[in-house]
Amino acid sequence: MLASITPLGERSRGFSWGVTASAFAVGAVGAGALAGAALGALGSLAPSGTWRDTAGLAAIVVALAVDVTPLRRHLPTTRRQVNEDWLTRYRGWVYGVAFGAQLGTGVVTIVTSAAVYAAALGAVLCGTVTSGAVVGAAFGAVRALSLLPARGATDPGRLVRLHERVGRAEAPARQVGLAVIAAAVLLVAVGLA
Repeated sequence: MLASITPLGERSRGFSWGVTASAFAVGAVGAGALAGAALGALGSLAPSGTWRDTAGLAAIVVALAVDVTPLRRHLPTTRRQVNEDWLTRYRGWVYGVAFGAQLGTGVVTIVTSAAVYAAALGAVLCGTVTSGAVVGAAFGAVRALSLLPARGATDPGRLVRLHERVGRAEAPARQVGLAVIAAAVLLVAVGLA
């Protein structure tokens, strides 16, 4: 995705990176909010109670445990990715919205972290359409931020340097993700106390 939607790539197709990236963000946040709202509606069917908080904490702990072990490589997922043929078939804003929507839902493309499933369960456990939509929109917004590093890739040299930086940042970014999950565990645990 990062290699496909850059200022250099968009310019080569005759499109504006700003328009495509904005459409991507709208798609990711919008689809995330819709998916979260649906999950919140599903959760509203279950009885309310403190069990929801305990289940949320358990989901985050399990996600952390999975993501720090080899179990992470065995997450249930699809092998599907966004369709790169759309880059030459549609306008930038069209594939921007479509790619963003697919990534904003979290589960229709390859899932690389158990935190994706924990976020979905969090939307269910909220137990309301509105709260579920907020969780989903936040998830989609985080996914939308994935395009920001590409904003400086305006020529071939900068694109190469971007890929080098992304390669070097993979392990530290994974550690930050795990730290965020651990922080969520602490926040929920403190809230339950």
